[in-house]
Amino acid sequence: MTELTQPESHLQTWKLTLSYDGTDFSGWQVQPGESTVQGELQAALGRVTGESPLPQGSGRTDAGVHALGQVASFPLQAAIPPENLRRALNRTLPASIRILESRTVQSTFHARHSAVAKTYEYRIFRGEICPPFLARYVHACFWPMDVAALELGARAFVGEHDFLSFAATDPDLTTRTLEQEPEYKSATAIRTVYSSAWLQQTTADGELLIYRIRGNGFLHHMVRNLAGTLIDVGRGKLSPDDLPGILAARSRSAAGPTAPAQGLFLHSVEYDEDPITIQPE
Repeated sequence: MTELTQPESHLQTWKLTLSYDGTDFSGWQVQPGESTVQGELQAALGRVTGESPLPQGSGRTDAGVHALGQVASFPLQAAIPPENLRRALNRTLPASIRILESRTVQSTFHARHSAVAKTYEYRIFRGEICPPFLARYVHACFWPMDVAALELGARAFVGEHDFLSFAATDPDLTTRTLEQEPEYKSATAIRTVYSSAWLQQTTADGELLIYRIRGNGFLHHMVRNLAGTLIDVGRGKLSPDDLPGILAARSRSAAGPTAPAQGLFLHSVEYDEDPITIQPE
């Protein structure tokens, strides 16, 4: 049943900013028989507007990965005030998905193709006991960690590099093309990282180490592989001086392990210029 009834209009492009707890989802992308963020959003749009466009995200988050500021775009024919759509979707969606902002924008905007930079965070909890209410959102590391080595290691990734050593080794990825995976900005593993650093936050139960990285694009599992490798640096299993050689090796086996999904957050997505808001007609 359609929750909002509006007179028909021409197709307009919508931009949503949303946040979600990825714990109970099989990632962003629609998959048969699985609960996904994209699928829940499409179903909610269908219930609210009577239309079911497939929302295009700024990128695909994996199973268990969270988002603070994911962006999605899609066309709608119904003329709905943006604030009404935001409220209606939040009443319809699971509590683990919230729409933070809803806007109509120019037709050339695309959540993925128009993005120029993204920021991710990887969160590590250090303490004797990880509180249950944090466990879904952090990687609990109980071993000693050299924070100075972590910070030095993070700097090695700033700039333009070939990040093949930190890309997923999924067999099917080797045959994908740009047409199949258009979020990849080039057919190579070369990406530009604008900033790569660690933040420390003290809590009542322990300490949070937050790895924050901003770049023009990221390979599949790249941030989790960077985080896992840096954790090995912090533990003393690797030296910060090893990282340039790992980059040069262009081999996944040269780098450290893939850090668990629950510590990763898509923090925010940036665009060349703020898309012009178009008032629904």
